[in-house]
Amino acid sequence: MNDTNESAGTAGAPALNVISQFIRDLSFENPRGGGAVIRPDQPPALNVQVNVNAKPLSDTDYEVDLIIEAKAEIANNTALFAIELQYGGVFRILNVPKDQVHPVVLIECPRLLFPFARQIIADTVRNGGFPPLLLDPVDFSALYRQRLQEQQAAQNPN
Repeated sequence: MNDTNESAGTAGAPALNVISQFIRDLSFENPRGGGAVIRPDQPPALNVQVNVNAKPLSDTDYEVDLIIEAKAEIANNTALFAIELQYGGVFRILNVPKDQVHPVVLIECPRLLFPFARQIIADTVRNGGFPPLLLDPVDFSALYRQRLQEQQAAQNPN
């Protein structure tokens, strides 16, 4: 009797499950080969871009792609390396109000993917002959708000 009460109480609880994670695309370029050396007196300029894309697969399942691009350059725009990672996941979202699904998909799902993508980038850059690139944590909530503002500005060009 106690078991049925507990399961009935949790039946409506919100749930976010990771179904799968995968590398969709990974590219690393070291255009200077062995001649690319980072000197302590000349630290590289890093440019990191983060983006999130998502699409529904069913009423409860969503595919989310975390796209991270990073470039390191030294003086005179000499490229040291460039890395691009598209890391994806399939998520199942249950018992979340319809108006809250969009933020969950674009904030919480990439937040769960990020540590894995960060490790892939660090390992790939290190294996490419450079010190590992340890990305700072990303505020996906701020990224989501920025994206909404850009969409609103595009709809209302006044």
